[in-house]
Amino acid sequence: MSHPDPLAGFRLDGRVAVVTGASSGLGAHFARVLAAAGASVVVAARRVEQLREVAAAAGPRSHAVPTDVSDPVQCTALVEATLDRFGALDVLVNNAGAGYAARAERDDPEQAAALLRVNVLGAVQMASAAGRPMLAAGRGSIVNVSSALALAPRGLPQATYSTSKAALLGLTRDLAQQWSGRGVRVNTLAPGFFPSELTAPLIDPDGGAPRVAAHTPLGRIGRLDELDGPLLLLASDAGSYITGTTLCVDGGWAMH
Repeated sequence: MSHPDPLAGFRLDGRVAVVTGASSGLGAHFARVLAAAGASVVVAARRVEQLREVAAAAGPRSHAVPTDVSDPVQCTALVEATLDRFGALDVLVNNAGAGYAARAERDDPEQAAALLRVNVLGAVQMASAAGRPMLAAGRGSIVNVSSALALAPRGLPQATYSTSKAALLGLTRDLAQQWSGRGVRVNTLAPGFFPSELTAPLIDPDGGAPRVAAHTPLGRIGRLDELDGPLLLLASDAGSYITGTTLCVDGGWAMH
């Protein structure tokens, strides 16, 4: 008896994915990976020109929709634009986020509130908007992109950011509990330190890189391609029995 291809479940042919925060960094990389796996991809972010460049690089089945996820109206409009363009929505990569470092006793309340509107409310609003057509279709996968800092800050002074990323773990568990019986899986991807605009000040070779490496059992920052398999596992049918979990891709940072 022939055996099915064990890698076939990781393919996303015929699926439609939305990636928020996709104008650069991890989001842009996630969009290219999903497109390479066969998905039609809608990329969303606030920086219009960069977003269009990402869509062009991701291929002909990609489409750019400028979106500020802190605005619930724009979140709904993004989902509607996806349905209008491709007729379905199968995968949401809830990646949009902001960050900054500040000692808690000197944190600026307005800056903190702005970060929480993007990182927490934006994720909640996008999951709600995307969840509606997924539930109607009886299938879907939501991947909330958190951070290893939600589990192990390691002395980095960014309480508001860590709080926002920890909130996504709770969002994942609650939505998974609500929607698993209706065909929608929800999981968290928690990267450690990878090259991006957000992490650049922390992993500069002349600055924080040695400190990050010292707290990472594998002794280095991650390569972007090391996120590809974990992302596809959670997004595709290869992960059809996984929901409500957090997958750390952090070189051991959170366990150290």
